[in-house]
Amino acid sequence: MDSPPLPTDPAAAEKRAARLREQLHHHNYRYYVLDDPVISDAEYDRLMAELQAIEQAWPELLTPDSPTQRIGAAPREELGTITHRLPMMSLLSIFDDEAARSFERTCRQADEEMDFVAEPKYDGLAVELVYENGVLTVASTRGDGITGEDVTDNVRTIGSVPLRIGGSGQDIPPLLEVRGEVHMRISEFRALNRRRAEQDEPLFANPRNAAAGSLRQLDSSITAVRPLALFAYDVGVVEGREFDTHWQLLQTLKQWGFVVNPEVKLCADADEMIAYHTAMTQRRDELDYEIDGVVFKVNQRPVRELLGTRSRNPRWAVAYKFPSRQETTRVAEIVASVGRLGALTPIAVVDPVQIGGVTVRNVSLHNQDEIDRQDVRIGDTVLIERAGDVIPHLVKVIPEMRDGTEQPYRLPDRCPVCSTEALHVPGQVVIRCPNMSCPAQIEGRLQHFASRGAMDIDGLGEKLAQQLVSEGLVERLPDLYHLTREQLLALDGFADRSTDNLLAAIEASKQTTLGRLLYALSIPLVGQHVAEVLASAFASIEAIRAASADELSEVDQIGPEIAQSVATFFHEPGNSATVDDLLGVGVTLQVPKTTTESVPLEGLTFVFTGILQEYTRQEAQEAVEHLGARATGSVSRKTSYVVAGAEAGSKLEKARSLGLQILTEQQFTALLRKSSGE
Repeated sequence: MDSPPLPTDPAAAEKRAARLREQLHHHNYRYYVLDDPVISDAEYDRLMAELQAIEQAWPELLTPDSPTQRIGAAPREELGTITHRLPMMSLLSIFDDEAARSFERTCRQADEEMDFVAEPKYDGLAVELVYENGVLTVASTRGDGITGEDVTDNVRTIGSVPLRIGGSGQDIPPLLEVRGEVHMRISEFRALNRRRAEQDEPLFANPRNAAAGSLRQLDSSITAVRPLALFAYDVGVVEGREFDTHWQLLQTLKQWGFVVNPEVKLCADADEMIAYHTAMTQRRDELDYEIDGVVFKVNQRPVRELLGTRSRNPRWAVAYKFPSRQETTRVAEIVASVGRLGALTPIAVVDPVQIGGVTVRNVSLHNQDEIDRQDVRIGDTVLIERAGDVIPHLVKVIPEMRDGTEQPYRLPDRCPVCSTEALHVPGQVVIRCPNMSCPAQIEGRLQHFASRGAMDIDGLGEKLAQQLVSEGLVERLPDLYHLTREQLLALDGFADRSTDNLLAAIEASKQTTLGRLLYALSIPLVGQHVAEVLASAFASIEAIRAASADELSEVDQIGPEIAQSVATFFHEPGNSATVDDLLGVGVTLQVPKTTTESVPLEGLTFVFTGILQEYTRQEAQEAVEHLGARATGSVSRKTSYVVAGAEAGSKLEKARSLGLQILTEQQFTALLRKSSGE
């Protein structure tokens, strides 16, 4: 990590140090108290390193309230406070292999005969759990290292936290302070955000924010339904029991019922510590929890006493950080990109910035609603994040950095590629170009049109679709059926046999079903299942094209959003002309026979609201659909059952006002079992 040059005179140093202290105090408050950081960890580390360098060069500038002399920031008062018997100190951060070797050399000055314990460095929320005679009595956050927030009731809801530690009565200390990290598994975090999205609730930016926000709830019943977990990694005060090594302590914690990370490893020297850091850097994306580095600790606890501590951190442990995955940058402009289905997606073009070894230049802003929610403007300074191979996303805007020149942005009224008037379908956040022959869409539409579940044209994949479009041979889907042998032979990679095979596959695709054609047309919200439902309900493509949104929504399993999407698609003259031309080149449709077999929940409509414990929303919907029912996202007088989980909101209130039948999750499970004949 490159350090900025030191000031050249005491006056400049004093001014810069004062500014750095002000910034670090502010960012400590944002991070520890508000759970709302506005800079990346890497940028915070740079500011701290710069202040430490100035104070080392000019010791007279060191003040008692300098962030270099503190461990964190003051806790919020709403939860009450707990004073730690021993400070919960932070760790010195290092950023290269030489610093790891220097750490080993320093430690061996106290004792040559030692080894080290290497552990993942979690990106969660540090807590201390106090056990008296084996029973959990108090839990608190790290806070400022001296005083933390009282989160006892909330911690009791975490399944991986023992309420009473195991072991025999002689093994259990009368007083035990266990320190660990509350976190949320990445898979659980994604599921939580999916559920919140279904409830139109704000999404959490990352697992750490989700864990911190969940643990610091004033209502512990909310924490109880959040998927939190804890890794135990150390102790504070322990009465009546001593440990010779940290490794022995970790094994004992496991015996007492705490979860200790299986990735913890003993290392003989710096070479093994560096190898551990390299391995964890490569494996971090395989883990189901977030880490931002690794921690090295002296294993022998008596040696720790000899090494002692600095004002802010111990000398016997360091955190070897990974390259940053968050950085701040500036939004240079915002442009509209057109996707395969015509969705206009706003893209923030940012000043290039390195994140996790990758140069980031573009960040998706998803849709206009998201731009409005985050108030993203051209010229804004923003915090962006890239986790593993995931596409970079904007974490937040930093309004404090605005100077008044920033400009709001709105998606254009017309497609930026073909100039067709863009449509905002009611009930959807996406704005679309409805022209399926739009040059920005045709390549993706052609590839989908030929796919196995659609027209099933063997040999027409992504590479050939690119060739046909780039050579100007296919500008609209019907052009596919006008391709000649001579045109194909002129393309790279085509010989007599491959050309004949492709032409035969194109010709064979003309004999298809109504459902396959509907799916092949890439109508928004119409997948294979919905396409088959429509094909079963209508006698022909002409009947579907002539149907209004209201008529379409009367079909079982076709909700108002799908109905509006289908009606809007066929209302566009260009799309209707494409269908006419496909039929004109000989595409012939067969309508599959419908079945009259009865199913247990046929004709019923279910709406799911709140957080279910035993099912994901998708699993619950599939369960009722498998039994013949229909799952929708909105409550109406036609709704048969409303299944209400934890944190149910406006849908539950509306169901009560309409006098609808409301099921708990247990009642819903019983209904499924009865309907399935269990």
